[in-house]
Amino acid sequence: MNYVGSKVVKRMDGYKVRSPTKDTLPKILLSLSRGVSSLTLLYLLDQQLRIQRERTSRVGYELCVLYVTEEEFVGAAKENVSESIDLIKARFPLHKYTAISLEEAYHYPPSFGEDHMSNTFALSRQSGLLGSSPPRECLRDVLALLPSPSSRTDMIQILRTRLVVGYAKDAGCESIIWGDSTTRLAERILAETAKGRGFSIPWQTADGLSPYGINFMFPMRDMLRKEIKIYSTLTTPPLDELILEAIRSQSSPASSKDTTIDNLMIQYFESVELNYPSIVANVVRTSGKLKPAPNSPLSTLCRICSLPVANGTQSLHTWGGDQVDTTVASNVTSVSSTEPGVTCYGCSQSIRGSINLSSNKE
Repeated sequence: MNYVGSKVVKRMDGYKVRSPTKDTLPKILLSLSRGVSSLTLLYLLDQQLRIQRERTSRVGYELCVLYVTEEEFVGAAKENVSESIDLIKARFPLHKYTAISLEEAYHYPPSFGEDHMSNTFALSRQSGLLGSSPPRECLRDVLALLPSPSSRTDMIQILRTRLVVGYAKDAGCESIIWGDSTTRLAERILAETAKGRGFSIPWQTADGLSPYGINFMFPMRDMLRKEIKIYSTLTTPPLDELILEAIRSQSSPASSKDTTIDNLMIQYFESVELNYPSIVANVVRTSGKLKPAPNSPLSTLCRICSLPVANGTQSLHTWGGDQVDTTVASNVTSVSSTEPGVTCYGCSQSIRGSINLSSNKE
């Protein structure tokens, strides 16, 4: 029990109780999926704050919890969100909870810009802006147009990240805490590499400032999923009744054609974690040595995933097989960070012409 708790507390060392002269507490946002890792992290953070309050009558930070609902878009059984949140609130009543649906990414928050979100997913079969339709209908149409289950899963993950980041900024949070375990990070590393977005690994798996302009933290990064599952059964009371089984990511598809890259990685690391746990840790440890390429005048942001893209490596047509292919870059017109229309190789591969990203704004 102490092993897991000490790992998280060490990662949260920057949020100790501050001087009483400080007028405001820093806010941090926990992205809650109701999986075993994020719920266990909520339990540990709640415990840390309670101990701080008992010892000093103060706390080191204010915790906000965000739950993004997306069952309607992934084919999972619909849940009673209000009832689920009420159960969590009853167990951990000291924090602020918010539940929002995935389609809110189309117009929330304002800091992303409505025009940008509308133009980003302009459908090739429509002549007008996607934003002219209700967000829920727009999102269904976009997902239906994507060429494969892997593409749909990828787009949902991108929108989820954009929504969490936007909400955190709007709420005045300085950091986002993710509940990813060592196993989950290893799955993401190989999945993103297979999708053609390996350049994003340092930003998607490391603690520190993200390209979205807000800090990312992974306090559970030193623990395997199987260790967290055991820990969740030892709490008083156990967390079992609060954990939502991740049907959307762990269920076996009826056909091999419906298998996604993310599902393959989950299945692979489930077996590796049981028999060779050191391999899982080594994947994450090795990726931690990767450093993001410094931004340069030839860098811009992908208009879908919002990650930095080196000039000449955007899209399927300009990518030369190397993220810093100067031969290709020299033949491509320089793109400033304010110009629309640039997509990274991974996003271009994901949509493969099914969505027209050109701006149709009149």
